[in-house]
Amino acid sequence: MKYYINEIKATGTIAVDDTLLVKDVPATAGSKMLENFKPLFNAEVVDRLLSAGYELSGKTNVGEFGLDLLGETSYFTDDDKALKGAAAALVADGKIKAAINVDLNGAPRRGAAVSGVDFIKPTYGTVSRYGVIACACSGETVGVTAKNAEDIKEILTVIAGNDKKDGTSLPAEKYEYSLSEDVSSMKLCVINELYDKASDEIKAKIDAYVTALQSKGAKVERISLDLVAAAQTAWQILMAAETTNNLSRFDGVKYGYRTPEYKNIDELYVKSRTEAFSFLTKATIIYGSDVLAKDKYDACYDKSLRLRRVIVDKVKELLAAYDAIIAPACSKLSYEKYDLNDAFAKVYEESVFTAIPSVTGLPAMVTGGVQLIADSFKESTLLSIAHCVEKEEA
Repeated sequence: MKYYINEIKATGTIAVDDTLLVKDVPATAGSKMLENFKPLFNAEVVDRLLSAGYELSGKTNVGEFGLDLLGETSYFTDDDKALKGAAAALVADGKIKAAINVDLNGAPRRGAAVSGVDFIKPTYGTVSRYGVIACACSGETVGVTAKNAEDIKEILTVIAGNDKKDGTSLPAEKYEYSLSEDVSSMKLCVINELYDKASDEIKAKIDAYVTALQSKGAKVERISLDLVAAAQTAWQILMAAETTNNLSRFDGVKYGYRTPEYKNIDELYVKSRTEAFSFLTKATIIYGSDVLAKDKYDACYDKSLRLRRVIVDKVKELLAAYDAIIAPACSKLSYEKYDLNDAFAKVYEESVFTAIPSVTGLPAMVTGGVQLIADSFKESTLLSIAHCVEKEEA
């Protein structure tokens, strides 16, 4: 696929998703709706990277508003048959040191697994969302893709910390991360309900990772978690409802694509949005509108909010007994282009693997083709596990 929507500097070592604002550089979020939008300021994470002396290489291609699997719904995509996350592919090819990604529905985690690199979605609120083109605010999180845990620790340390401009930012001014927690004393678990849904190649990745950890002295157990399906459904309802609300601003009036032919204001709204949004975005908006409807609000949206609290409590209870969860990040390690009219169903099907960290705000890391999930603020646990295995493989 087309990796960069806009290149910034040939010597740059850090790429940023095109859902993050960079002053005077188009920010499209992969959508025709924002094809000509140029922001007037930088996202907070961009300012922090520039202040620390890093140079930006460019804006990486993303699926429209980050809703899809691996960027296939981008208005700026090409005809490649294989689907790959653009940022993860650039890191894997050694073109950049790291990429800053917005994890909305798990795309950066799938991209890292497919390309064989690392990605961390930190605890919600530890990295500023100021300057993100918002879609599902209660779950989208700014994370880092890099080749190894050392590089992720370096970049995450730069971008994490309180930002008064972001109402969801947590109060700690700075976060310190470690690669040296004792893995030999850790106890981890594999969730059967997720493991069983994965392909044989993913199961083999998890089995190999478990063996590597056990060789270091860690204990790994298989467990059952009966809320996997509930987490998937709750997140899809909340994500769709928030997307419906946030994307309502793109109406062809204030900014964004405007249809060239219309007879009245209603036709302007409808034609602009119909012509500019992909099928998946439109389907998500329709679904979100449905779950927010007066006769379904309590049974769908409000129930999902309450279910989110139950899921958070149950997963945290599990993580009180285990240092981390081992799970697939996706069902398989390669994806082919498909009929985009099937996108809504396909994305929902894959979201089962990424929904728990998304709906709970817990940190997750993809490394070695597997996903690790830990309790809030336990990024160092994830980084230490990844670093321990990576040292052995080096």
